[in-house]
Amino acid sequence: MKGGRISKTSGAVGTVLGICPLLNVNNTGHLIPRYKIRSKKKVIAAIVERMKENAENGLDYADKCFISHSDCYEDAKTVADKVEQTFPHLKGHVEINYIGTTIGSHTGPGTVALFFWGKERTE
Repeated sequence: MKGGRISKTSGAVGTVLGICPLLNVNNTGHLIPRYKIRSKKKVIAAIVERMKENAENGLDYADKCFISHSDCYEDAKTVADKVEQTFPHLKGHVEINYIGTTIGSHTGPGTVALFFWGKERTE
């Protein structure tokens, strides 16, 4: 909405209905909308599920894991806790930080991003 990626009408309807988009970055660095999920609780579960599907070494993943947020530390902490529960080797190693101002100006407050080494993308 704010960054011009979706119309104001779509953004307003999504906000009222509690719809959270789940995006990922493709091979060329573009954000691709993958899912529209209703409720924060469900989108947080979906984020961790995508990591389970794509992390190198599956549930034995032990590499870097970062979570960035835009003025929603509690949501980021919830994601970190779920990641650490799901991936035992990451316990105490998930780093939480802020989204920078440039990206934050496009995403707005309430954005949570999860970064990890995943399987090679094919699309």
